[in-house]
Amino acid sequence: MLKIGVLGAGHLGKIHLRLLQQSKKYELVGFYDPNQENAEKISKEFGYKHFDTIAKLIHAVDVIDIVTPTLSHYKCARAAIKSGKHVFIEKPISNTVEEAEEIIALAKEYNVKGQVGHVERFNPAFIATKNMIENPMFIETHRLAEFNPRGTDVPVVLDLMIHDIDAILSVVQSPVKNISASGISVISETPDIANARLEFENGCVANLTASRISLKNMRKSRFFQKDAYISVDFLEKKCEVVKMKNAPENPGDFDMILQNAEGVKKQIYFSNPDVNQNNAILDELESFADAIINDTEPVVTLEQATEALRIAYKIIDCFKK
Repeated sequence: MLKIGVLGAGHLGKIHLRLLQQSKKYELVGFYDPNQENAEKISKEFGYKHFDTIAKLIHAVDVIDIVTPTLSHYKCARAAIKSGKHVFIEKPISNTVEEAEEIIALAKEYNVKGQVGHVERFNPAFIATKNMIENPMFIETHRLAEFNPRGTDVPVVLDLMIHDIDAILSVVQSPVKNISASGISVISETPDIANARLEFENGCVANLTASRISLKNMRKSRFFQKDAYISVDFLEKKCEVVKMKNAPENPGDFDMILQNAEGVKKQIYFSNPDVNQNNAILDELESFADAIINDTEPVVTLEQATEALRIAYKIIDCFKK
């Protein structure tokens, strides 16, 4: 079992601690949180060992799980990597692209692995459909959340939309060539609602919408490709695939047939792939353990997370223009 320590015991940090305690691939050594009162309370309530410095925790483990505010990701990652420890970093990888690139360089220099917590890659509905998403040419995503003061210190693009940016980049095998976007601040100092259009070199277009002042929660993506439409509901963990194929010569009474202006007939059929329910956070953490033990590439690499961050900042730059 890999020895792991958690930096940060806020809302998400406590979830990581609980799951790592259950994991069969990690031995949870302890955690560090700068808020002494919070750290003592968590330690007393759950029995996790609390370290009084980051350095002591890093020294005691093989892997550091960084669940601190984004502003401190780089500093924490640098300290862990320079001590030869593997790092799991919550999304976004860091506060700036420059910091992210330095994390990549340090990981290579010290020969350690890194993975970033883009948890939607482990969403069971996305996993169930990912192999069916082949060369999508139009993508539409909606990620809407009810207002929560936690997270409003960063633009909605870094808080919410970056999940969809990463998922889209993982299925569109082509560079982004053009970005247009708009964002509006309603309650926060930074934009609360954003819409972005990504145009890829292969012709694919992705239209992304994110809001953190919605009256209801929604996390849906739709992928359109030749003869297929794939819908993924990340929130409800459901998916639907609508496919078209050449119609049979003698269609059945219940077959759905479409005929275009040229007289070509297509049969429409629906499928609901099996969705194997999971705990996505535990799965992403344990997949990182597998990558370390087997010396394979992590599912979400530092490079991929940096590219998602780079696109996110280009979207934010559009707001300023």
